[in-house]
Amino acid sequence: MTASDYQRLAGLFPTEVVTHSYVSDIALPGGAGTFALITLDNDVDHTRPTTLGPNTLLELGEVLDSLKARAEAGEIVGVGVTGKPHYLVAGADLSATQKLASYEDGLAMARLGHEVYGKLHTLGVPSFAFINGVALGGGLEIALQSQYRTVSTGAGALALPEAFIGLVPGWGGVYILPRLIGPENAVKVMIENPLSNNRTLSGPAAFKLGIADVLFEPADFVEQSLAWAARVITGEVAVSRPNAADPSATPEAWDAAVAHGRAVVEARTSNAAPAPAKVLDLLEAGKNWTAEQSRKAECEALADLMQTPQFHSTVYAFLDLVQKRGKRPAGAPDKKLARPVSKVGVVGAGLMASQLALLFARQLKVPVVMTDIDQARVDKGVGYVHAEVDKLLAKKRISPDAANRTKALVSGSVSKEAFSDADFVIEAVFEELSVKKQVFAEVEAVVSAECILATNTSSLSVTEMAADLQHPERVVGFHFFNPVAVMPLLEIVRAPKTDDAVLATAFVLAKALKKTAVLVKDDAAFVVNRILGRMFGEITAVFDEGTDAATADNALRPMGLPMSPFTLLALVGLPVGQHVQESLHAAFGERFWLSENSQKIIDAGIKSLWQKDEDGKAYIPAETLEMLDFGNTPSTSEEVLTRTQDALADEIGRMLDEGVVAGPEDIDLCMILGAGWPMHLGGITPYLDRVGASERVNGKKFHAEKEPAQAAS
Repeated sequence: MTASDYQRLAGLFPTEVVTHSYVSDIALPGGAGTFALITLDNDVDHTRPTTLGPNTLLELGEVLDSLKARAEAGEIVGVGVTGKPHYLVAGADLSATQKLASYEDGLAMARLGHEVYGKLHTLGVPSFAFINGVALGGGLEIALQSQYRTVSTGAGALALPEAFIGLVPGWGGVYILPRLIGPENAVKVMIENPLSNNRTLSGPAAFKLGIADVLFEPADFVEQSLAWAARVITGEVAVSRPNAADPSATPEAWDAAVAHGRAVVEARTSNAAPAPAKVLDLLEAGKNWTAEQSRKAECEALADLMQTPQFHSTVYAFLDLVQKRGKRPAGAPDKKLARPVSKVGVVGAGLMASQLALLFARQLKVPVVMTDIDQARVDKGVGYVHAEVDKLLAKKRISPDAANRTKALVSGSVSKEAFSDADFVIEAVFEELSVKKQVFAEVEAVVSAECILATNTSSLSVTEMAADLQHPERVVGFHFFNPVAVMPLLEIVRAPKTDDAVLATAFVLAKALKKTAVLVKDDAAFVVNRILGRMFGEITAVFDEGTDAATADNALRPMGLPMSPFTLLALVGLPVGQHVQESLHAAFGERFWLSENSQKIIDAGIKSLWQKDEDGKAYIPAETLEMLDFGNTPSTSEEVLTRTQDALADEIGRMLDEGVVAGPEDIDLCMILGAGWPMHLGGITPYLDRVGASERVNGKKFHAEKEPAQAAS
């Protein structure tokens, strides 16, 4: 590519928020010489992360060229790159990638990144990266392309998330990382973590893997990094990398890591998305490549993937939904109406209640009191919280002081009088309306008039729950998903009498708890469980009609769901799934199939339809099949898929007509964050539009004017 090609590329981004490369000359301690430190900064506060675009890269390239000249002149002995507070670089600007409309533009962007990053190891003096904060994608690859790396213990969100967003680590990461930390660890970072809800690494975790050479505390991180760099430059420190791997010396380890990665991709995506497989293709072929050969293949892969409908769908799902709509919930009242919450009560001390207590204590840092019907249950719930805190401490995810403070915040009582000074009380008791009504009546009798009462119900009517209270306006649905610490969605349910101050408090709390909240109407099972219930109903119905289990359970594989319906039901718990299905059947009738076979399995104490043989192959025991009754109208896999697509389109159409949420985008957001709907499908409603189900069932698309995604089914 020529300079004019890159300038033309930069011209496509006239509104790019440029991350500037500011250079400071620093006299290294011990007379080691002058060190040039580049600080990447977009001149905006921490609310606007530093990102990478063509203008940013061109400026960085020019700065590195000038530093190379200075190095050749003997003016500097080393070059370092760090970032503004909290960030090294948060990766490429995803919104900008949508402007790369052609293969040639994508290829130019890929090559520009490689050309600029390549300068970091051709300066003639050692190059360093001081990872002070977030380093994602291309941000982490800046560090990988440097010769030495330090990382702060306070740095969070280090990752190569490209497989998650539909790309590959295309600026050297896929080649450098496995050689730096070993292929098995590289697969964890490039495949397992992205496909596990886009998990990231902390600074200490990155150091443990070998991504960074040394770990320093945040208070004087840059100073310590400079002092260490001086010792490296003078030869006082020799850097050891015990996890480094040579593919020519350990080809079996390389092959095993790739095979493991492919198994993970198959399990998590059913191979329905191209990007994860392409990452592994590059890793596998790269075993025998030079850096230059890998560079060429990486650039071509990036350019190809940027043009795929799956990538554009992911951009819509991640950027437009998760990042934008998720942070500005439709229908949320003015946050100024929110009331302060200085103490939280949790009714119940079972597993769900205990998870809620831990979340509130950790995130809000306010006292949390749990109650249950006897001391043994209370002690068990508080003990669970303490044990989970101890696990976090053992993993070094929290400090000893934080662990002690969190434990001290959580207490238990057998009397609801303990809620007398609480500002927010949430119930997480058995999913039975009469039980929840009794709980709320008892709580209302002891709390203040301003105390908010929340329910974690997954399917029951919030309106009915509040009907007999003196102040029904104080009741709000606050539906978490299990496991609470992991699942990001929070369905906030407004009953007809819920007032704005209560609702505003709920949304402010959701943000403080680091959850993405969506406002939903008080209809049975709300959004996620209603849609899943319709899906489960179709799959169990075709099974009961005589379709073999493997066909029924695997028919939805083209959707790329994280697990099959029967597997998900077993994970949720067959009794729980059946209870929700009963609620939906009672509310909406025959379109929610209530399987007698499922009830027989539950009554027999069977936890899952599928069992595993000695070789790990799934099968249904003969004794299980013998207790079930089947029809004689089996369906093909294609028929099951189409039937389920149409059922989902029908149910979502009804939900939108009923005003359950503000729009189809909220349906998409709920399914992505609450049910693991694949990003590469761009949301469930665009998917149903693309496969024709919306028009077959409703006579129109959910996104008639402008389809936000165009991914193939």
